[in-house]
Amino acid sequence: MILSRVKPAVGGETPVSSEKKKKNKTPPLEEYLQQRDYLGAFTLLEFQRSIGEKEEHADLWIGYCAFHLGDYKRAMEEYKSLTMKPECLAEVWVFLACALFFLGLYEEAEEAASKAPMSPLQNRLLFHLAHKFNDEKQLMGFHQNLEDVTEDQLSLASIHYMRSHYQEAIDIYKRLLLQNRDFLALKVYVALCYYKLDYYDVSQEVLAVYLQSMPDSTIALNLKACNHFRLYNGKAAEAELKNLIDISSCSFEFAKELIRHNLVVFRGGEGALQVLPPLIDVIPEARLNLVIYYLRQDDVQEAYNLIQDLVPSTPQEYILKGVVNASLGQEIGSRDYLKTAQQFFQSVGGSASECDTIPGRQCMASCFFLLRKFEDVLIYLNSVKGYFYSDDTFNFNYAQAKAALGNYEEAKEMGQFYYAAKAFDALEKLDPGSDYWEGKRGACVGIFQLVLANKESWETLKEVLSLLRNSGNPQVEYIIRVLKKWAKDHKVLLS
Repeated sequence: MILSRVKPAVGGETPVSSEKKKKNKTPPLEEYLQQRDYLGAFTLLEFQRSIGEKEEHADLWIGYCAFHLGDYKRAMEEYKSLTMKPECLAEVWVFLACALFFLGLYEEAEEAASKAPMSPLQNRLLFHLAHKFNDEKQLMGFHQNLEDVTEDQLSLASIHYMRSHYQEAIDIYKRLLLQNRDFLALKVYVALCYYKLDYYDVSQEVLAVYLQSMPDSTIALNLKACNHFRLYNGKAAEAELKNLIDISSCSFEFAKELIRHNLVVFRGGEGALQVLPPLIDVIPEARLNLVIYYLRQDDVQEAYNLIQDLVPSTPQEYILKGVVNASLGQEIGSRDYLKTAQQFFQSVGGSASECDTIPGRQCMASCFFLLRKFEDVLIYLNSVKGYFYSDDTFNFNYAQAKAALGNYEEAKEMGQFYYAAKAFDALEKLDPGSDYWEGKRGACVGIFQLVLANKESWETLKEVLSLLRNSGNPQVEYIIRVLKKWAKDHKVLLS
């Protein structure tokens, strides 16, 4: 389609060659859309609007381009403007509903969708809204209306993904890929599912195929960085993310928010308080990562305030709510919070989809720990011990369970005096009137023996002093005097 005409040359002007005309001609709207160059199409439509030379249905196309550029606010404004016109097409209401949905305005989206005629798009949107509203009856109703067509099956797969049914989603994507081998973007969805299943190496392999064809894909590059974070470390992930920073443009505002969010995670929480709060209602993981940041800062109350109203729907959310409730319960001595934590852990560890995963078994260990069934704790921890050989947190929890069963000699054989001392300290706080002091005293003396044998750094004695001072037993002062005398004799500063 020719969008403008050039008047033929008149008078003495030099004629413009047909080849030069071809080079200077603005590509038609259809060409931009076929190439999925939504920014180019959007710019052309805006320019035509500004000079009063509009395409047919130009306002609809502007809304369409804005939507595909991720500018849902602008798309909403265009579609809202159209609905106010008497000649407005009825299906514009469902377009408006889609924009509202992506803005998180779910009730408004449902109202707009109800004004649109019945269509596959309307059914898919209402299907997703039912999921957002946790309305199982409505969800199943719209599910039954889905057909065996690509768009409906993609919608179903996305619901499976959001409900943590990753294998079911993979099955749909793989079937669609067999039917449509040129649908390369489905490989990104498959890679996302494998990432969620903790198969980071498999995710990376699937992703590599897509990146060969689309090396500048925002979603794919971000996922690659996340895989590197899980497989290696934050520095490796940040190096991958730089590729995304270099290519991201103003047309992808969501990419900038995603980058800022992930950099905080990759850098171990650096800048969390500045970056994450504004993203809480934009990126779902932002709330969870801010809760984790507060926990690491020992600000348990802030973590609880942030997560208490969250209705968990994924294993990660259940686990984090369990951790926060357990931490708060231990901090303020509340059995109610500990019971709530135990129920969250049991929900994950006892579920069919998670019971045989590492997080699922850790959850059952945590559940039994809070129930003080330490023999059961050790059954689950022993089943995953090989994956956490050098993990300090795991060794601490393992030592706690051993200590609670009175297996001090085994801790001694393992050389885990440090973890045993911390374990007994934690147990003593939960039950001050118990015999845990005896275990803590033995573990602290064991650490001192390792220091004397040059098998442990004297720096560890600083923490031993702190652990000892947590006890009210009269023997504490005597042990501290012995430690301080040794430190003075060896010119070591412990305080």
